[in-house]
Formats: sequence, structure tokens, C-alpha cells
Amino acid sequence: MKNTHKKQRNTRLYYELILKKYDALKTLLGEYGKVSVAFSGGVDSSFLLKACADTLGTDNILVCIGVSPSLAQHQLSQARDMAKLVGVKLIELPLDELDDPNYQRNKVDRCFHCKSHQFRTIQEYAKNRGFEYTLCGANFDDKDDYRPGNIAVKSLGIGTPLMDAELTKPDIRTLSKELNLPTAEIPASPCLASRMAYGESITEEKLNQVEQAEDVLRSLGFVEFRVRHHGNIARIEVPAADIKRIVSEPTRQQIVERLKSFGFGYISLDLQGFRSGSLNETLSQEEKMTRE
Repeated sequence: MKNTHKKQRNTRLYYELILKKYDALKTLLGEYGKVSVAFSGGVDSSFLLKACADTLGTDNILVCIGVSPSLAQHQLSQARDMAKLVGVKLIELPLDELDDPNYQRNKVDRCFHCKSHQFRTIQEYAKNRGFEYTLCGANFDDKDDYRPGNIAVKSLGIGTPLMDAELTKPDIRTLSKELNLPTAEIPASPCLASRMAYGESITEEKLNQVEQAEDVLRSLGFVEFRVRHHGNIARIEVPAADIKRIVSEPTRQQIVERLKSFGFGYISLDLQGFRSGSLNETLSQEEKMTRE
């Protein structure tokens, strides 16, 4: 009985804490007055969009998403649905990062160049329409990961109210449930370029390969996964609990046949299982400090 009461008390205290953070977020947003939101349709930016709409009103929000071959079509569709649910118009802005050799070379600072193109395009579009401030969905947990994109955020003066309110990913998922957002429990899904092994040049063809391969896994009922592009090799990551299912027949054979039809020569399964940012595991501390 004591353990039950302790758990209930801890749950209540946690909930009170995240409500305080949510109040802090609304206070921060209120200081902006009107904003543009760099939108992706994912967990964080959807929660930010909803908070902006509830705090500032939809007339004071400009919602923009950068569209390029690195944005999967299912993510674009998800973003459109979320914007419609909140009651705002989604502005789709074409990006040209594939024309940037620094992005194409796919070195350890690729995300810096990608985010620079994305945020600069949205920021300029917004300012030309009277929206001085642009916000993104970076959360408090992003401070602890290797994210060169955060440097682009800082250099361009993009607002990070979720981070400033110290809202973590679990906090955001909990609050999203309270707000009945359909994104509350969806898995994170960064851009397709994040599937490319560092040093593997980025092309539209390779991005399409990854998107097609991940669509196959999605069609087979897998929810959380990555298909990492290592040249001629597709390295599949799924949670450990899904490994038995993915190697069972006919699922295994279907995946092999489909992914080979997209141009991969070898189809491999990572026995460590799914983990976000696995490509960063090969980086030295010195490389991680390149853009920090």
C-alpha cells in the first residue's frame, strides 16, 4: 500500500511540475505576440503549434514547412493533417539544400547546413510578411545530444521556447495526450538525410531509396525503425522486440526482395536494435566538437 501511495504521489508531483513548465511556455509565447513556426508535423513542433494557437490565436501564427527530397511524403501528409486539425494554413516552402556542396558532402556538420537552409528560408518568408520571430520545436533534451543543427538555430536567432521552458520529450508527450494531439505517441522521425552514413554523398536518388525502403517496413506494420544507407548496403534497425518478427517468413523475404528492387545490393539487420542517432556512434569526441 505504501508503494502505491508513493507512486501516486510521485505521479501527482510530476504532473504538477510539467503543468508549471507549460504555464512558463505560455508566458514565453505571450511575450512574442505573433510568430512563425518552423513546422515538421512531429511530436515537438505539433505541440508547439498547438500551444501557440491556444496562447496567441491562429491569426497571429504563420506555419511553414520546408519541402525537399529529404522530407518523406508521409511526414508531409502528417504535417498537413496536423495543421488542419489546429485550424491553420500550412505554407509549404521549397528548399534548395541539395544545391549546397557542404550539405551534399554529408560531413559531421551536415545538419548545420540543412537547418541553416530550412530556417533561413522560413525566417525570410515570415519577416517579409510581418512576422519578426520564428520558433522551432527544439526541446530541453536536445541540449544533451550531438546536434549541429542547434548551432544554426542560435546563429539565426530562432526561438526555442520548449527548450527555454525546460520541457523534455516525455513532458511533451504527456502534455500532448492531455491536449488530445494525435502526435502524442508517434515515434520520432528526423529527415531522410539522417539515414546516410557520414561521408556518403547525399543525392535525391539515395533519399528516395531510403524513403521507399522505410515505406515497405511501415506497410508491414512496423512502427519504430530506421533504414540506414551505407552505399550498397541497407542496414535496418528495429526494436529488439521486433527482430524475431522481421526475420520470420514471409516478412524477411518480402523485405529483401523489395529493398533490392530499389537498388540496394545487400540487406542487413542491426542486432543492436533500433536507437536514435546510431550513426553518431562512430564519431570521435573531437568530431562532435566540430560545430559545438
